[in-house]
Amino acid sequence: MNIFEYIANLGFPVVITCYLLIVFEEKIDRLDNSIKDLIRTIERVDKNKEEAE
Repeated sequence: MNIFEYIANLGFPVVITCYLLIVFEEKIDRLDNSIKDLIRTIERVDKNKEEAE
């Protein structure tokens, strides 16, 4: 089944949504990892700040 058959059977919005989810999956994973790293960094800074007081 080629891309045009999917568009005809599923509809344009569904095909575009699936495409974008596939394309952005890696970027979303990297963003998730960056947010987790930021949380760990903030927690480490807060812990160091409390120890310094």
